[in-house]
Amino acid sequence: MEMALENQENGGCLMRVRCLIKELFASIVSKAVDRARNVKKLGQEDPRRVIHSVKVGLAIALVSLLYYFDPVYEGFGVSAMWAVMTVVVVFEFSVGATLGKGINRGIATFLGGASGVGVHRLASLSGIEILEPIILGISIFIFAAAVTFMRFFPKLKARNDYGLLIFNLTFCLICVSGYREHEVLDMALTRLSTILIGGAATVAFNIIIFPVWAGEDLHNIIANNIEKLGTFLEGFGDAYFKKSGDRNLQDIKVQLEEYKSVMNAKSIEDSLVSFARWEPRHGRFKYCHPWAQYQKIAGLTREFACRLDSLNGFLNEEMQTPEAIQAKFEESFKNMSKESSKALNRLAVSIKTMIRPSTVDDSHSLNAKRAADNLKSLLKTTTWEGDVLEIISVATVATLLIEVVSCTVRIAESVQELASLAKFKTSDEASKSTQINNETVKRTPSIESHNATIEVE
Repeated sequence: MEMALENQENGGCLMRVRCLIKELFASIVSKAVDRARNVKKLGQEDPRRVIHSVKVGLAIALVSLLYYFDPVYEGFGVSAMWAVMTVVVVFEFSVGATLGKGINRGIATFLGGASGVGVHRLASLSGIEILEPIILGISIFIFAAAVTFMRFFPKLKARNDYGLLIFNLTFCLICVSGYREHEVLDMALTRLSTILIGGAATVAFNIIIFPVWAGEDLHNIIANNIEKLGTFLEGFGDAYFKKSGDRNLQDIKVQLEEYKSVMNAKSIEDSLVSFARWEPRHGRFKYCHPWAQYQKIAGLTREFACRLDSLNGFLNEEMQTPEAIQAKFEESFKNMSKESSKALNRLAVSIKTMIRPSTVDDSHSLNAKRAADNLKSLLKTTTWEGDVLEIISVATVATLLIEVVSCTVRIAESVQELASLAKFKTSDEASKSTQINNETVKRTPSIESHNATIEVE
């Protein structure tokens, strides 16, 4: 009897262990599947991420040959590792970010190395062996403290924070290691040359192999953000007056939520502006392109998005607008939102195509301004009757829409200024260049027709 009970207990323990192993294995498999899905989703969202990863791997592998081959290693020694470190640290996603970091690192390394060599020479001129480490220590303290304090200045931190950090690192390394090694100048030059090799390889890989331009990304982001604002205004009238037509109101409200990404885009836009300034001429973007104007437009779009966020709060209210108020204000509200939406969408297309806004775009802004003026007069002449909350709600929406129209006009003026500074083409010039390109393609004989002519001859 006791043996049977003991066997049952052992069997029960084995079953529990098997269940635990199965659960553990199932959880590991499910986590692995989730990770694989996340990796796939990350790559599908922006395939350039995969290309960037491959470029970084290739660049590091190539520069590592400086350390692997004996003939090259004999020339650089252990300093060859600085080239690998430079590629790892400097290689960024966009060309502008890579150039900015690479140039900052090169200049900071040169200045830090030169300062370190100078201080080391000054210490060695004293001729007293005991004073040399004291002079070096005091110099390291003064330089490190001063450069660290400089990093607290907002402008220096935004533009040269990485350069100041590298200056500090290079200066301290030269001063400290130079105390034990007598060939300080050779050591500084070797490190500078390896850093230049790593930086040059990084820039070459980033520009030649599927380059990612920060300026182009900034250009597209600004245009897309303006388009999102227009999308909100396009569906606002139907959503506010609970008239969806053939579309579901819930679907309209979900689509209107896209404007929220505009409010959180400041850090990305500022980074892209600073990176774009480092980039050379590429594609449609020439030297001295007015990147600061994009920053101005981005600020206006965020201000616009804040107004839309306030309007969105009224869409989520359960309160139904009375029919009497609808009859008075529905046409004005819809005209203002529709015309502003059309103006914004046209401006977004103008930025994307780099063609100056036409008189049609100005007409939409003028129509929105007329609708706003009509709404102002209507607010003054209307005799308000009914629930106080409903009256306040409608009056607030009307005021916000008037401000939205004002913001639309300001964005239109900023886009016009951008078109003037960046020298956008007019619609006539763009159509002429398109016709010339089409005629050139038609007149240029293809390879197959050229080969056929040769065979006939």
